[in-house]
Amino acid sequence: MRILIAIMATALTVIVATTAQAFCGFYVARADTSLFNRASQVVLVRDGNRTVITMANDFEGEVEDFAVVIPVPTRIEREQINVGDRAIVQHLDAYTAPRLVEYHDPDPCMRYEKMHMSEDKAALPSAQRELKRSARSRGVTIEASYTVGEYDILILAAEESKGLIQWLNENGYKIPRGARKVVDSYLRQDMRFFVAKVNLQEQSSLGYQYLRPLQVAYESNKFMLPIRLGTLNAKGKQELYVYALTRTGRVETTNYRTVKIPSNVELPEFVQDEFADFYRAMFDKQTEQHNDRAVFLEYAWDMGWCDPCAADPLSTKELRQLGVFWLGSQGGRESKIRAPQAQNVFVTRLHVRYDSEHFPEDLMFQETGDRQNYQGRYVIRHPWKGPATCNLGHYNAEVQKRQEREAQQLANLTGWDIEDIRGKIPFASDDTPEPEKEPWWKRLWS
Repeated sequence: MRILIAIMATALTVIVATTAQAFCGFYVARADTSLFNRASQVVLVRDGNRTVITMANDFEGEVEDFAVVIPVPTRIEREQINVGDRAIVQHLDAYTAPRLVEYHDPDPCMRYEKMHMSEDKAALPSAQRELKRSARSRGVTIEASYTVGEYDILILAAEESKGLIQWLNENGYKIPRGARKVVDSYLRQDMRFFVAKVNLQEQSSLGYQYLRPLQVAYESNKFMLPIRLGTLNAKGKQELYVYALTRTGRVETTNYRTVKIPSNVELPEFVQDEFADFYRAMFDKQTEQHNDRAVFLEYAWDMGWCDPCAADPLSTKELRQLGVFWLGSQGGRESKIRAPQAQNVFVTRLHVRYDSEHFPEDLMFQETGDRQNYQGRYVIRHPWKGPATCNLGHYNAEVQKRQEREAQQLANLTGWDIEDIRGKIPFASDDTPEPEKEPWWKRLWS
């Protein structure tokens, strides 16, 4: 049986204003989460001590084998749990993903440049007397039990970790070896455990062929993302994406370095067809350079707009479904023209590759109040390939220098062999013949 260990977090917010820096260009590719295996996604909405978290799992296999165990900072009531829409998380991923843009050189002979959170029907608690009795025998209290959408959910409290782990293992939540120390630390913080399995009958009646994201709303001053349980049974390093939505500004980690991913770099033309390979190689190199201990900022932007857009900004309806509770319903159609800050939502996209060796602590966060826009952005500049009405020797020489600079930058970012890179670049020729001139006599008597 495979068990997915999911995660939860909280955040703090303050209110500030910002200005924006426009980039322009034509978007041609993006580096979304599909580029990486074992990628988990968490959407974190935070204002004051109120949090709504959406957890999109990456579980593969038979749904009856799915189980999730999540440390939570407080008791959770039925009304605080929801089943979300996977498409909205995918939209947020696309909107915030690092992107490739392209520009075309102008004719060098011409001297110009041109939540409402979705409501589920009420469900009766499904916990049986025997389940509660067995829990009590292990020092575990089932504080609440719910069926929400296709999930059966329990909220557990415990006196000590040994009994809790024993009971979870006995009831199909196969906790990995070595979990006792981690579970103990959560119990000392007076945290509960949110556990979920798939209700096959409910899933069949609902007609879904995949598992939808789980959402939980709660109040807590804790500003953390407990990831340590997820490292215990992981096969190698895991990718985690955190999308933080606040009223104010950028979110960063406090116990690990938050590093901006390299951006605004000009790359050779062939990268347009190899963008996925480029981004993976670059991210590998960045994690290595920071000793596998950094959290990378890939996007920070006002939700009201984007430049260039890898996807449209999320609508008010979508944001409310993710739990952005401070947005009022606009009661109908939304304007297709979105002015900056129209949504009053700032989004931060963080990407971390983690394991137990390099990330021994849970992620701790703070909101900086910084609303400066930032995005992972990579640029392709196409040389002029049209007809020439002047001598292009000087222009081609400049393009050659640019192409060599692009090759060097690509090698530095990825570690790829510079000669292999040069072999893929059709360097501009500096032997351009003089353009044919009109015979002088044709204008003599015109």
